[in-house]
Amino acid sequence: MKKFNISVNGKAYEVEVEEIGGVPEAPRAPRAAAAPSAPSAPSAPSAPSAPSAPSAPSAPVAPAATATAGGTIVESPMPGTVLDIKVAAGDTVKNGDVLLILEAMKMENEIVAMEDGKVVSVNVTKGASVNAGDVLVVLG
Repeated sequence: MKKFNISVNGKAYEVEVEEIGGVPEAPRAPRAAAAPSAPSAPSAPSAPSAPSAPSAPSAPVAPAATATAGGTIVESPMPGTVLDIKVAAGDTVKNGDVLLILEAMKMENEIVAMEDGKVVSVNVTKGASVNAGDVLVVLG
């Protein structure tokens, strides 16, 4: 058995890997494991992590919104596909109005306006794939 220290998403794991068909290695004295800053063996398998259960939103998904000189940016809260766009540039929206529908993990999520305003621009198209943090709509 060979021991490796693997770092996955910033969390260190100590894994043991059995080499098949190789010459058996002489036993070594145990040593203290130090948390590596990068994976020490790129070809070694990483330790499985516990799957996180997706939680179903009980209310419409709130987009990340930050004020900028050009208005309020509505960003994608998660990676997904734009199913439908409910607004166009120049439309007036109120807090809570649905701006677009984003499909993520087979669920349709409503992306809503976080404040009253006017749609300055719509930066995505229907059917587009977006990543978390991509700018979807700018409100003024």
